[in-house]
Amino acid sequence: MRDTADGRGLISDRIRDALTDDIAAGSLPAGHALDEQDLAARFGASRTPVREALRQLAFNGLVEQRPRRGVVVARMTPERIMDMFEATAEIEALCVRLATYRMRPLELSALMDLHARSGAAVETGDFDAYDGLNRSFHEGLYAGTHNGFMAEQALAIRARLSAFRRTQLRQGDRIGRSRIEHGEILAAIAEGDGEQAARRMRAHMLNAASALDRYIAEHAQD
Repeated sequence: MRDTADGRGLISDRIRDALTDDIAAGSLPAGHALDEQDLAARFGASRTPVREALRQLAFNGLVEQRPRRGVVVARMTPERIMDMFEATAEIEALCVRLATYRMRPLELSALMDLHARSGAAVETGDFDAYDGLNRSFHEGLYAGTHNGFMAEQALAIRARLSAFRRTQLRQGDRIGRSRIEHGEILAAIAEGDGEQAARRMRAHMLNAASALDRYIAEHAQD
């Protein structure tokens, strides 16, 4: 991996994503110590992007700093993760309901363009590309509420769960199902049916939670 000032953010993101997948799969169990030097050697990077990746994981609650042990993988129970998804589902349903009635035509057009572009990522199985487009799609809905405070809260909650939202895309055909569900949400918005859009968004998020639960269970058996 290149370790330059320009590429450092990208490198830290890759390290964060790889460690997130390992934590979700159980390869890095709770209490496992994460040594900066070992991680730098593993990813072929300096310790600076490793520190940034660990900082992001700490913000998301996946790792924690412990006296005399340094950074260790945090204990994150399946119940806690599902609680977070359930709360996020309600927030996102609220956002999409409001966005249905407030979103400007150009904003809806931009969302439809993102949805169209995501098709190639699904076809090639490019999880990273789809994850980026997926994030932009949801953030576009937050902006479409034209309620700054609500958008801020949705972004903050999303940040806490972003690692798991990415990992769930790796379960079975979830990436394809996710795109189909986006299309159904967009159809409800285009019809001006905020209640239907909210129901579909809630189901979309709970489906993501179920996919993550299956992903964790499958890898726990390995």
